Amino acid sequence: MSASTEKKNRRSAREAGTDKKTLAAQEEAKKKAKSQLRWTLGTIAVVVLIVAVIFLNSSLLYTITPAVSVAGESYSAAEVSYYFGTSFYTWANQYGSYASIFGLDTSGGIYGLDSQSCPMLENGSWRDYFLDSALAQISQTQALCAYAADNGIALTEDEQAEVQEQIASTEDYARSLGYSGAGKFLASNYGRGVTLSMAEDFALRAELASKTLNTVQDSLQYSDQELEDYYQSLNGESDVFDFIYYYDAADTVETQNEDGETVNEATEETIAASKALAEDIMASYEELVAASEDAEPDYAALFEEAVAANVEDGTATHPTTYTGSSLGDYKDFLMDAQRKAGDVTAVENTNADGWYTVVFLGRDDNHYPTAKVRHILVMAEASEDGTYSDEAKEAAKTRAEEILAEWKAGEATEESFAALAEEYSEDTGSNTNGGLYEDIYKGQMVEEFDEFCFAGHEPGDTAVVYGESSGYAGYHVIYYVGEGPDYSDVIARNDLVSQDMQSWLDEQLEGYDAQRRYGLRLVG
Repeated sequence: MSASTEKKNRRSAREAGTDKKTLAAQEEAKKKAKSQLRWTLGTIAVVVLIVAVIFLNSSLLYTITPAVSVAGESYSAAEVSYYFGTSFYTWANQYGSYASIFGLDTSGGIYGLDSQSCPMLENGSWRDYFLDSALAQISQTQALCAYAADNGIALTEDEQAEVQEQIASTEDYARSLGYSGAGKFLASNYGRGVTLSMAEDFALRAELASKTLNTVQDSLQYSDQELEDYYQSLNGESDVFDFIYYYDAADTVETQNEDGETVNEATEETIAASKALAEDIMASYEELVAASEDAEPDYAALFEEAVAANVEDGTATHPTTYTGSSLGDYKDFLMDAQRKAGDVTAVENTNADGWYTVVFLGRDDNHYPTAKVRHILVMAEASEDGTYSDEAKEAAKTRAEEILAEWKAGEATEESFAALAEEYSEDTGSNTNGGLYEDIYKGQMVEEFDEFCFAGHEPGDTAVVYGESSGYAGYHVIYYVGEGPDYSDVIARNDLVSQDMQSWLDEQLEGYDAQRRYGLRLVG
């Protein structure tokens, strides 16, 4: 090939882009382009990863992911978490001291509940339990708020302000626990995405739902005849029985059961001996009653004497507040309409391994007026060991008498007594409503308080009485307001209201079933 021809070919190759230098330059450009693309794609991947990490660790995932829908309204994972936490903490506050009995460890709050088995659910965890409770609360609250909107029920400005004030106090409470604010406290204890504004919104909804229930309940009315008819339909199940008994468990003997195992069981002979003892006690009692010259003998005392005569160190049991529904193997005997005070019988127990001797003393059908009183409690100061010294009790009594004297020196009205109750009373159950207790029934209060309520007082009567229970010792300044409805009517109305409200609520909940969504797995 001539030089001119070769030169001509190189020029043609350059023009066509196929000469070696051009091809090398193009290859280098391609490599740079690929490198740039890899760098760009790598940068995008890193950015996406960073965004994903930030997203997953922020509250946004919890606030935008639907967890439940009810009647067309969607609730995010954060919103369900609020209800979930509320359900847990409400339970813990009420039953926390018994949590270990139910196999629940509350120390971790709402976290870790899915690993704890719940005895109330078959093959379910405590997370399942509180989640079910939360969803039920969501459905009920939404249904009641819808009813309120349709029926003109709304919170007053004062009611809204009270709820908002309670929610606002969360800020100070959170800071007292070391949190930077209420938001951090709620997110930590209720779940990511839970905010103070969310808590306020749901608190207002809960208050409206509660007001709706109360409004409907207050509208329920029953005639005196309806109340009496209902009480009679209970067939004595709510009547209160007074009786005394002695129970003898038959002696057991070591024997072989059908499987050849050694067990301790009562035998025909020991059961017969138990029956014979019951009959002996009954015979001794009947002899003592026959020998008594009193028109109305103290049947309980005579029975205790009969037991002592037949059983060394034997002691009779004298319950006085059993209702018909809680009676044992002797229920038929005690509930016989023809039964009269002093009647006695011997009854074999359900397991057929022991015998009761029982004396009927009385039956109260609850047709008596309840009591309405106001009171001011002054508690004695407990010693370090939890007991109450005579000096502490005397100091409480002196203070109670001073309060009563202050009332007498003033207007001495029910209203002025109520004001003193709110100022001085240490009974947290009544010191915000003027110390008022209504519909008090026999046996409800401590002994001395109970005696005052049913001693035939006139409205305006006052007294200072001692009171002691497992939780306190001290003195009550009592103001007798007057009689309330018969206790039988109170029982009947409570039952009817409960039944009718449940039926009404079931009706409102139709169509408000909670539908579980993907985001529910983010709760708890």
